[in-house]
Amino acid sequence: MVVVASAEMSLPAAKPADGAALFRQQCATCHTTNASDPARQGPTLFNIVGREAGTIEGFRYSAGFATAKFKWDEQKLDEWLTNPQAMIPGAVMAYRQPKSEIRMAIVSYLKELH
Repeated sequence: MVVVASAEMSLPAAKPADGAALFRQQCATCHTTNASDPARQGPTLFNIVGREAGTIEGFRYSAGFATAKFKWDEQKLDEWLTNPQAMIPGAVMAYRQPKSEIRMAIVSYLKELH
């Protein structure tokens, strides 16, 4: 007779997505997170939460931003990362992120930048 011992081992909890690492991988080619760095293809995202959309001095925004009368918050950033062109027609940002958990990790990181 063979007795097989079984032990139930719980899997480690899923590690939350690292917003800073995701930002570096997916956003840093076009955006900086430092107010003193020159703009790239996109404006700096330093202090974006609470900022009026399309208002970085010296950055040339697409025409759709002229009618964007809102401040960036978690909801607006999530909507933007989901589909920029649906949110602001004529927006030139090509990046879209379909995964909510990745968007939220990036947005959480952006909230820390002030």
